Amino acid sequence: MGKQEAGTRGVGTKGMPRKEREQLILDAAADEFGRKGYARGSTARVAARAGITKPLIYEYFGSKDGLYLTCLKQAGTRLVAAVEDAGEGPSDITRAARTLAALFHTLESRLHDWELVYDATLPAEGELHAAATVYRRELNRLGADGVGEFLRSSPADDPLDADLATHLWYGTVSAAVAWWRHHPEQSAAQMTARFERIVARLGPGS
Repeated sequence: MGKQEAGTRGVGTKGMPRKEREQLILDAAADEFGRKGYARGSTARVAARAGITKPLIYEYFGSKDGLYLTCLKQAGTRLVAAVEDAGEGPSDITRAARTLAALFHTLESRLHDWELVYDATLPAEGELHAAATVYRRELNRLGADGVGEFLRSSPADDPLDADLATHLWYGTVSAAVAWWRHHPEQSAAQMTARFERIVARLGPGS
């Protein structure tokens, strides 16, 4: 076993502890896959960004799929936790602002987390698709629950109203993240304030 290989099992390259080196790789991989997608993402570019050798990726994560799956789990867990936390509080229109604010702050400097969960280039079946589906369904469920609670406190009682409102909410969140991707200079606080201004203008009496 070579000197470098022996070192990577304990503290990683250049004296960095293994856990820190793993997170460095994961951060580089999340950015790579978020920008390029699973299909076009390159472990060679991940290694170059992290300043490591490509074989080290396979030593730590086993394969490209293993690397992606770890990134996906971190991203999905963060997003679901953010939306769950935003559910604490009134079920009125402020819940929408709380939810987007939570997502914006979670995604600040990590917009690629959203891309990992909603990566259209993932294989149509298999472990990666299954894992992404779990997070997508949980985010959708939380969104539908929020819309349902809001409508139950309003005069609307038509199930199709709730269905349409839920789809409009999904579209709003996706559109907001997509818009932010084209305006990366915007901070999470600016995105939140912008959404709140728009909602206020659309509201009754505006």
